[in-house]
Amino acid sequence: MLNEADLIAAAQRGEVSAFEALVLRYQDLVLRVAYLITGDVPAAEDVAQEGFMKAYRALPHFRRGAPVRPWLLRIIANEAKNYQRATARRERLTLQVAASGTPGADSATPEEFALAAEQRETLLAALEALRDDDRLVIAGRYFLSLSEAEMASLLGCPRGTVKSRLARALDRLRHGLECDMTLAAPTTGRYTRHG
Repeated sequence: MLNEADLIAAAQRGEVSAFEALVLRYQDLVLRVAYLITGDVPAAEDVAQEGFMKAYRALPHFRRGAPVRPWLLRIIANEAKNYQRATARRERLTLQVAASGTPGADSATPEEFALAAEQRETLLAALEALRDDDRLVIAGRYFLSLSEAEMASLLGCPRGTVKSRLARALDRLRHGLECDMTLAAPTTGRYTRHG
């Protein structure tokens, strides 16, 4: 099993099998990132395929010794954004794939399971109500477990900007959840304290 540097060097020499090995290594992550941006499985598959083709064509310009993952994620992110502009539609991102399944659901009581499902639905609704940029930074960090460096590469900004964008996005998510809880609270005519 060759390391990434060897695979890149071999692919730059024209060994297609080396690039195929890189594709196999990153295809799941690339598809998740493409889906995160487009919100559509067929679109994500198209974006991933086109992104890999662009990466292959860009191999001669790849800087030897540079990490592959951030470089590839940046290509995929750009391709996904181009796809959105070209199709002139911005679909909602559901994140159902990332949120499906509840850890420990087998041992939960029916009441606990129902409450967890309700909380998950509330969280997803609040996420879907956010702007695309906010959903992207939250989902990238918490659902895909990307590092700050990988997020910076994906978003095309410095790491410090990732931190501030994430903090603002989480604040907006928190505010959205608080508003949902306030609206859902029963009205008894008495003062109800939230938070």
